[in-house]
Amino acid sequence: MNAHPEASIVGAGVPANRASLLQRLWPSGVLLVAALFSLPIFTIASFILHPGNEIWRHLVDTVLAEYLVNSALLMLGVGCGTLSIGVACAWLTSVCVFPGKRLFGWALLLPLAFPGYIIAYTYTGMLDFAGPLQSALREATGWSYGDYYFPEIRSLGGATTMLSLVLYPYVYLLARAAFLEQSVCVLEVSRTLGCSVWASFYRVALPLARPAIVAGLSLALMETLSDYGTVSYFGLDVFTTGIFRTWFGFGDAAAASKLAAILLLFVFTLVVVERASRRQAQYHHATYRYRNLPQYRLRGWRAAAAFALCFLPLAFGFLVPAAQLALWAVETHAQMVDATFFRLALNSVMLALSAAVLAVLAALFLAYGKRLFRSTPINASIRIVATGYALPGTVVAVGVIIPFAWVDNALDGWMRAQFGYPTGLLLSGSLVAVMFAYLVRFLSVSIQSVESGLANIKLSMDDAARSLKLSPGQILLRVHVPLMKGTLLTALLIVFVDVMKELPATLILRPFNFNTLAVRAYELASDERLADSSTAALAIVAVGLLPVVLLSRSISTSRAGS
Repeated sequence: MNAHPEASIVGAGVPANRASLLQRLWPSGVLLVAALFSLPIFTIASFILHPGNEIWRHLVDTVLAEYLVNSALLMLGVGCGTLSIGVACAWLTSVCVFPGKRLFGWALLLPLAFPGYIIAYTYTGMLDFAGPLQSALREATGWSYGDYYFPEIRSLGGATTMLSLVLYPYVYLLARAAFLEQSVCVLEVSRTLGCSVWASFYRVALPLARPAIVAGLSLALMETLSDYGTVSYFGLDVFTTGIFRTWFGFGDAAAASKLAAILLLFVFTLVVVERASRRQAQYHHATYRYRNLPQYRLRGWRAAAAFALCFLPLAFGFLVPAAQLALWAVETHAQMVDATFFRLALNSVMLALSAAVLAVLAALFLAYGKRLFRSTPINASIRIVATGYALPGTVVAVGVIIPFAWVDNALDGWMRAQFGYPTGLLLSGSLVAVMFAYLVRFLSVSIQSVESGLANIKLSMDDAARSLKLSPGQILLRVHVPLMKGTLLTALLIVFVDVMKELPATLILRPFNFNTLAVRAYELASDERLADSSTAALAIVAVGLLPVVLLSRSISTSRAGS
């Protein structure tokens, strides 16, 4: 194992024998931790070539094609919706001047606080036959059932709309950041060549921002594939619902794992496309880049159209559902805010905080090991771990429970044979499995944040610290961690919020008689108690607003020299 040439751990203040021990143990520890968190990925991937049983052949003959078609159509619809909304709003708030521009610049990120399943429940309660909208329509017109047409919310189109409303901020966020970082001179040259504002957008700005837009689109599509609550509540047959149904309905882990493996191929295809697009990214770096972008003032109907285009996704993606949840919460406050609610909130906060702390600690260990030791195995192992965020919660849950159940059964058999004492299920069906799934799913968020923070610290500071006889561990704790305090807190917050919103992994792996706010909201909504689910849903949305505020502040100052 070769030490990093500029961050050699053998230096002033670090004895050679200690450095030699560290060179052996730390890289091995990084590889071991990375292998541990990659276990679910390899477990699922191993089922791709696994021979199918009767249940698998039944799935292939009956529903597999439907899973493929519905998943593809859902991705296509969400892709078109998020692209059209995200790119248009990003361009308008970047270079156009119209009423409300500064407000929309950050407010368009607010729908990101809504999990897809919560906005689906909310709109179902509003638009169903017994909802307030159709009830008011029948009361005003005297119509009855069958006398009028009303779009069916519980459909593929409804799921596409719901997911587009909460996932377009991924495209908007990265597209706007790319537009704000573009060179002024390139846009000005396009105008001198006779391009109008919109021609400059289509022929210059949009191609330059393509890698960022594709990255945002990939994130939105990964979240679409990960969704379980929305498609399950709407009764759609896609891969996530099929995995859950095969696992709990048929009780067949092998068939469920093969479905998960096919879904894994979808996810890795998106990852490859996103990385290939990012590899092609080339930006023009000129002095004019640090001037303010040209601002095109819109007047008359153009200003009104820009305002409406930005207001509609904000209204339908956040304002309307948030108002409906608040109304339901006020109506049911006395019944639903009780000891059970606070116990669920405590469970959710405990799990989220524990997972966030463990994720940040693991990310520090892995990222700092990568900084100390430059080697292909370490880089490759950390990259594999970082793909966990792209995995749907159902896939992670299946990948966790199979090896955990094997370990439990092996340990139980050995204890019975040796001591005549059964151990039962120590890992699977416990909070250990739930926590491990969270780390597999969200460790990537912490690793990216920590690596970004470490990259901003010059290696010369490591050398200076070692000249003061500090060991690498002391340098990490006394130099790097204080300098990365903001980065670490951001990573902690993002993982905390992601765990609070996670539904499928919690639903599959949680112990008996253990619930969280996300699971409780799903259970109540599944029982058609939509108003009763509002307090839990509103609590999740309120927590989700925290990272949105951080993102909105950072995006406004993302242009260099601003």
